[in-house]
Order: sequence, then structure tokens, then C-alpha cells
Amino acid sequence: MLERYERSRSERENGMILVYTTCPDTKEAMRLGARLLNEKLASAINFWPLQIMVRSGAGVENRLGAGVLIKTMEPRFADIESVIEESSSDEHPYAGAIDIRRFNRPYREWMTTVVRE
Repeated sequence: MLERYERSRSERENGMILVYTTCPDTKEAMRLGARLLNEKLASAINFWPLQIMVRSGAGVENRLGAGVLIKTMEPRFADIESVIEESSSDEHPYAGAIDIRRFNRPYREWMTTVVRE
């Protein structure tokens, strides 16, 4: 059984978050992921193909893309947001943080060694 780790209130500002974004394709998602990992802004990146519907000037647009889930620490969000905004080929890039309330202690301990403060 995994040992669970629940953050104290004081840790919430420095705790783990997931950042969700999308890319037009998996190649761009892989470039984004590699950059974030090389700059030590994330511990891991997950991505998968998506079918995307979005409101555009011409109505509703359907297209293919890639979903990207970035495992990181709260203090890195602004840096990740900047990387997404400057490197995305999307007209309106999105970066949203999902707060993680609980996760296993061994992962947290490892994560703090690979994500810069």
C-alpha cells in the first residue's frame, strides 16, 4: 500500500500542482515537455491525443490536438505559464493549475529533488 501524504495548510502554497494545457499536436507537446523538464520546471509530463472543440470567429471549430498534464510545484506555475505562452502556436494558449490535495510521500520527496525551487 502506498504511504499517503496530505499537505498541511502551510505547504499548500509550495505544494504539488498539475498544470493542464493543450497543444496543436503531439510534436509540439513533446517539445514543450522536453523544455520544461530540461529547465527543471516539472518532474513529469503526460500527453495524449485529443479531439478539441473551440469557439472561433467562424463559430465552432473541431480539430485534433494533444492534452498535456504537467506535474510540478506551485512556485513554478508562473514560469511554466510563461513558457507555454511564448512557445505555443495556439492563438489563445491556456494554462490552468489543478491543486493536488493528497499524494504519496515518496513521490513528493523525489519531486523536490528534480524540480528547482
